Amino acid sequence: MNIIEIISKKRDRENLNKEEIEYFIKEYTNGNITDYQAAALVMAIYINGMNDEEITNLTLAMAHSGEMLDLSAFGKNVVDKHSTGGVGDKVTLILAPIIASFGIPVAKMSGRGLGFTGGTIDKLESIPGYCTDISIEEFIENVKNIGISLIGQTLNLAPADKKIYALRDTIACTDSIPLIASSIMSKKIAAGANKIVLDVTCGSGAFMQNYEDAKKLSETMNKIGKLAGKETVCVLTNMEEPLGYAIGNNLEVIEAVEFLKQDMPEDVKQVVLELGAYMIKLAGFGENIEENKQKILEKIKTKEAYEKLLQLVENQGGDTSYLENTDKFAKAKYILEVKAKQDGYIYSIDARKVGELSGKLGAGRLRKEDPIDETVGIVLNKKVSDFVKQGEVLAYVHANDENQASSAVKKLQEIYKIQENKIEKPKAILGVIL
Repeated sequence: MNIIEIISKKRDRENLNKEEIEYFIKEYTNGNITDYQAAALVMAIYINGMNDEEITNLTLAMAHSGEMLDLSAFGKNVVDKHSTGGVGDKVTLILAPIIASFGIPVAKMSGRGLGFTGGTIDKLESIPGYCTDISIEEFIENVKNIGISLIGQTLNLAPADKKIYALRDTIACTDSIPLIASSIMSKKIAAGANKIVLDVTCGSGAFMQNYEDAKKLSETMNKIGKLAGKETVCVLTNMEEPLGYAIGNNLEVIEAVEFLKQDMPEDVKQVVLELGAYMIKLAGFGENIEENKQKILEKIKTKEAYEKLLQLVENQGGDTSYLENTDKFAKAKYILEVKAKQDGYIYSIDARKVGELSGKLGAGRLRKEDPIDETVGIVLNKKVSDFVKQGEVLAYVHANDENQASSAVKKLQEIYKIQENKIEKPKAILGVIL
């Protein structure tokens, strides 16, 4: 077996068998296959596609290319949640303590933000003292003791995926359903859960720009899950406008904390309830989705979920006084109003453009090594379908550079699209793939 034969097969639209896929992943990870050979195979996959069996074999090979997290100590139903990324997505900060408050173990590794999308770890690290870099032994012990731990990706999970992901970016092969699906699922499988709920975002602020592509990706990941013996549910969510009101690290933490104190933006509420209801179902804590949603609302009402967040933060060295009084969080030097130039109804707030703008203020990064400013970002005051009058505040820009702040105000005025006719408030949940 050699890589040239494997490239030739896929070039000629033939299916690769399990052994050929495993050979490629192993040898490329070990450096015995060159980048240009791997690029040729990736391009052939991009052009000719893969069947379900090939995609599953690719996923499993990548999952087993590095360390595998063993969560079997927490029982047979360990549920993980993953988002394909978006703008203003603080769902993990809210949902993880909710789920843990049911007695369902939450052992979650999350990533940092890159490009226009935010990262859960950056947000957690904006809580003074919170440590995301702990040993796997301490991570497991935390979950045993208090039922929850959220950390950065300290294990070498799916290193083959990291190499292929970087390669895809350099050869214009990012938007391939088989490659995206196997990338996401390989990391989820390596992270140890046997039940997976995926938040597949769709819209301008998501990797999948339109519903049909998001649905196709969801169906592919669902099939991978079944073939790999991992029960998987995909919830398609709207990312045409930012989720919630806050975009930026400690700004999103504040919104998440206030959510658990019952101040719930409607779109965030719908996403949290839908994802959470399926997580509860997969964990074996309730079959009825609508009843599960009511159970979640009760956990918020009784403040059990909020108390679990306090417990999580305190257990990992964070200062919980910032959650008890969110005014303590550091603030940007400049907070400028963005005012409407005309009367009318908002019909568009391009999530990607808002995310990119927030990133330029310092809330995001273009490269993994770029520093993050935890205080900057954007807080929306009006969302799609809202009526505004000329001069009314649309949003607030939080910045530490006066020129950047002024520039961002002008750009946000352009991003907000206003018209005379009212439009319906967009749905937060676009569909569910079981």
